[in-house]
Amino acid sequence: MKITKNTKIGKILEEKGEKGIEVLMEVGMGCVYCPMAQEETLEQGCLGHGLSKKEVEKIVKELNKE
Repeated sequence: MKITKNTKIGKILEEKGEKGIEVLMEVGMGCVYCPMAQEETLEQGCLGHGLSKKEVEKIVKELNKE
C-alpha cells in the first residue's frame, strides 16, 4: 500500500506496524494510539502537531521506503 498525506493514521499503523509507529513517534506524534488520531489523515495529524507541509512530504517518503 502506498502512503499519501491523505492516508488515515489508523491505516498507516495497520499497514506499516512498528515502522509506522517509529516514524510518527520520531517526529513528535506521540498520540498515534489515541482513538481520535486513528481517524485523522497523516497531514491533519502532522499539521495539528505543528509540522510543516514540507515535513509531511518527508514523512510520506520515509513511510513508503521498504
